[in-house]
Amino acid sequence: MTNTAFPNDAASLANKEIVQRALSELITTGSTDGLRPLLSDGFVHHRPDATSSTKTEWLAAVQAALTPLAAMQVEIRHLLADGDHVVLHTRRRLPDGPEIAVVDVWRVEDGLIAEAWEIIEPVARAAANLTWWETAEA
Repeated sequence: MTNTAFPNDAASLANKEIVQRALSELITTGSTDGLRPLLSDGFVHHRPDATSSTKTEWLAAVQAALTPLAAMQVEIRHLLADGDHVVLHTRRRLPDGPEIAVVDVWRVEDGLIAEAWEIIEPVARAAANLTWWETAEA
């Protein structure tokens, strides 16, 4: 019997390892130098409020954030892979700052991270977003 529900299981695991290696490089070195070769030249970062979308712009933004975020605690809640996509769900907190929930979706192509999507939500404000479809009262 062939498992058609997960046809790319080996590819999923390989892509998950690529994302884990990228994050490990960033965390252990405190630099984007080890992350750079794991991103494709055509890498695109997608986020509604992002000021960076290209590989160079995104790496510069990440590098600039490393100093103020150096003491940030990151708890990995989920790391899931399906074919060429890897999803990372984390909770992050600065020592004196708010806790945030972050979901990153990474697309891997030819052994390199080609695209990333990022959703960030302050945990303290999560309840306000549970009924986002209701109109706000004036």
